[in-house]
Amino acid sequence: MISPSTHIERKTIVVVGNGMVGHRFCENMIERDQQRRYHLVTFCEEPRAAYDRVGLSKYFIHRDVQQLMLADPEWYAQNQIELHIGDRVDRIDRFNQTVHSRLGRTLHYDLLVLATGSSPFVPPTPGVDLPGCFVYRTIEDLDGMLAWAPTARSAAVIGGGLLGLEAAKAVLDMGLESHVIEFAPRLMPRQLDERGSQILVNKIESQGTRVHLNKSTRKIVGDDRVTGMEFADGQKLDVEMVVVSAGIRPRDELARDCGLDLGPRGGVVVNDWLLTSDPQIHAIGEVALHRGMIYGLVAPGYEMADVLAANLTGDQREFHGADLSTKLKLMGVDVASFGQYEADADVAKSLTFEDPVAGVYKKLLVTSDGRHLLGGMLVGDASDFTRLLSLSRSGKPLPGRPADLLTGGSATAPAAAELADDCQICSCNNVTKGAVCQAIRGGISNLNELKKCTKAGTGCGGCVPLVLDLLNQELLTAGHVVDRSLCEHFPFSRQDLFQIAKVKRIRTFAQLLSSHGQGAGCEICKPTIASILASLWNEQILEPKHATLQDTNDRFLANIQRGGLYSVVPRVPGGEITPDKLIALGTVAKKYGLYTKITGGQRVDLFGAPVHELPSIWGDLIDAGFESGHAYGKSLRTVKSCVGTTWCRYGVGDSVGFAIRIENRYKGLRSPHKLKGAVSGCTRECAEAQSKDFGLIATERGYNLYVCGNGGTKPRHADLLVGDVDEDTCLKYIDRFLMYYVTTADRLTRTSVWLGKLDGGIEHLRKVIVHDKLGIAADLEEMMQRVVDTYACEWKEVVNDPEKRRFFQQFVNSKQTEPDIEIVSERGQSRPADWNSDSIPLTQLTLPDGSQYSPSKEEHTWVRVGKVTDFPEDGGSTIRYGYAQIAVFNFRSRGEWYATTNMCPHKREFVLSRGILGDSQGEPKVACPLHKKTFSLKTGSCLTGDTCSIATYPVKIDGDDVLLWLPPPGRLAVAPAVEQRRCEGITA
Repeated sequence: MISPSTHIERKTIVVVGNGMVGHRFCENMIERDQQRRYHLVTFCEEPRAAYDRVGLSKYFIHRDVQQLMLADPEWYAQNQIELHIGDRVDRIDRFNQTVHSRLGRTLHYDLLVLATGSSPFVPPTPGVDLPGCFVYRTIEDLDGMLAWAPTARSAAVIGGGLLGLEAAKAVLDMGLESHVIEFAPRLMPRQLDERGSQILVNKIESQGTRVHLNKSTRKIVGDDRVTGMEFADGQKLDVEMVVVSAGIRPRDELARDCGLDLGPRGGVVVNDWLLTSDPQIHAIGEVALHRGMIYGLVAPGYEMADVLAANLTGDQREFHGADLSTKLKLMGVDVASFGQYEADADVAKSLTFEDPVAGVYKKLLVTSDGRHLLGGMLVGDASDFTRLLSLSRSGKPLPGRPADLLTGGSATAPAAAELADDCQICSCNNVTKGAVCQAIRGGISNLNELKKCTKAGTGCGGCVPLVLDLLNQELLTAGHVVDRSLCEHFPFSRQDLFQIAKVKRIRTFAQLLSSHGQGAGCEICKPTIASILASLWNEQILEPKHATLQDTNDRFLANIQRGGLYSVVPRVPGGEITPDKLIALGTVAKKYGLYTKITGGQRVDLFGAPVHELPSIWGDLIDAGFESGHAYGKSLRTVKSCVGTTWCRYGVGDSVGFAIRIENRYKGLRSPHKLKGAVSGCTRECAEAQSKDFGLIATERGYNLYVCGNGGTKPRHADLLVGDVDEDTCLKYIDRFLMYYVTTADRLTRTSVWLGKLDGGIEHLRKVIVHDKLGIAADLEEMMQRVVDTYACEWKEVVNDPEKRRFFQQFVNSKQTEPDIEIVSERGQSRPADWNSDSIPLTQLTLPDGSQYSPSKEEHTWVRVGKVTDFPEDGGSTIRYGYAQIAVFNFRSRGEWYATTNMCPHKREFVLSRGILGDSQGEPKVACPLHKKTFSLKTGSCLTGDTCSIATYPVKIDGDDVLLWLPPPGRLAVAPAVEQRRCEGITA
């Protein structure tokens, strides 16, 4: 902190361009320049400050600019950054060191940073300026596409690169027929080879987008609007909209006009210190040409911003180029490339793996001696990206055979300690291992604090196990005792709690919390203990004492999908189904308007079911002879089979019959993670038994039993547990194996990961399961038999129980239903059905009738919204109030009631009432069922470090009635903080 008497002459840095890279530079300068030696000025020609251009396609889903913003204007003001929105620099006067803007501003600079980025390259194709032609670059571009889409039936995207495929996904999201036009013979020609491209094409076309390769557009057809395209080969395509995404060009016109050195094909030439030919001017991002290279990815731009900020604040760093490794999800398909993924045969050898059924292609390049990994590409499954990238960057010898990198051999799972510090741990938030470890060494000692500090694990959550491994490893290295507690409410691991519940015969969460825990529980311990209790006692999970412990999938016996809708997956044991049942599935799908898809596990998925229709859908399916497929649970999903001896000339075992027997035995078993099995009728392995949690392959003398395989996010071949055993012996060993796993594995741990952490590995497991080394085989068999004997179809019990059906209704206080996506008002203004706003100041709020909202406390009233019995104990339900959906929570275990908006502020979907209740250090909270971000039920603030919040409303109980303190229905758009102040003095 500088004392008032200290005078430092501040230099002015003008940043021309306020995109993602320009904003990152400002962030780094604020963080590094603690003495405020520089005054920052930044120009932004767009009508808003920097936003996430990488996530631009999400705008088509939520239509909310605020969700894309990297910072609001208040952030710039708080950090004394002079921000000029809607203004651009038109001229640089290098002699006088001034910039001149379009709106007439003239500013002096000591240093100038060009972060003007790039503009879309629009080829000079005839007709490209017709109405209906768009580029894909800014919010305004997307708004134009959205406005045009209702007048079109189909659209074509020119360009099959990264941004082109994003644009094609946007076209699909707008409900249009989608085409991709690519001049090259393959998609993503800079990242993929021909075979990888073909796999990607197949995956994309399976989603409904047509891909046209080797196509050169001769002209875009139309008189006063786009009506089609003509290609150089004479073919035509009828479309009503065209999106051009054919590459980028650096926006170097300012540099050109003021005489800076440019590259022969554009771009401002910079050296390793990111200096231009003028020592007072730097360039970063897509406008900068470094060693002949312009980077079209945001990560190199961020690195440039980091290097420049470091140098301006006293460090000495150079930019030596950036790794072009990237991991993306394009149209729902994982695509990644890293390191050197193309090389001549005399320099490197390539290894490839392809699964055309699953749509997976992997290609790795290793040195000629096979000792080092150079790079590779991954399509359809990029789960190994972090590990492979780290291995290629480290230069270390391979830990085993090169082929193990593709097939999932035991040598492919290095410990967290072996990852390099620059290895990306969290791809959602671009967090490295070094950043995680530095935070831990700075004093963080638990996972929740680590998430808040680094953001690792706060996106999709897939990296949480690795983050936890790093935390435990660092704590052990520092000499600390590693806390294996499940969460703040239980000072025990899952394994400890399983044994406690078993020995003490505890049957409810409340009993276990009372005897061995504290607080009110949370979204971690509640589902974990619910699973333990189901594995031990197999009571119906929707009994009142268990129902609100479940994640939304188990609570509503269906997988939650986009828009808060659910999937319906009936069980089809072994994949065998009668014609009548096939007809019944089609009839139900047609009756309820559900999307249908054949799964990889030989079943039929029915997608798009609203929660209130689930009991009716299942009523029809149960009448047709179906039962729950448990596709929603951490339980047995399927036992896949080939056709075996029934039809196949090679079959030596009745794979279908045995698969049905196995699936019917273990259906409904709750476990730490989902389980899959398979039975192949011969060694040709058509059921892929060696990629399952347990799998059997028929031999001339019986079956070979394999365990702990995984065809999911971390592919691994299963290990042979025992060979040539009969069916009954197989079942005995599977009983023991599954129950040993259920008893000893940690939460959310696959069997493959469990085996990898098991002391002694497969040899130890074989001694326990086959040779009964621990003397527990009989107990394990008895536990499994109890589960088998007490099985009941969960959906049948719901369908036949009016009380259970009641909690599936959409609104407690209304039999009317609404779509879960959005509502369109009479004025044609599209708005979410939950009309609450967390960001609009009340003084700026305009109501649908055009009037300004000027609230007064007097207009609020207590509104009856239902009976106490309408709301599940320790859970929530939704009430309808005008245009709004409000979540009301009966926090029975705390003796408290809460109400909030029902809309998740991240996904803009109406699901919060289905979240799990809990507390964090005494603060009551609800976890969003979509992404597990938690919100305070008292203040509405996000407890996982995000800036968004939810509105909260006072609740009171009058006898059996539940009442909320609310304004008139049409005037419910209030900011939560303001509402909280207005309701002071009202007792909840």
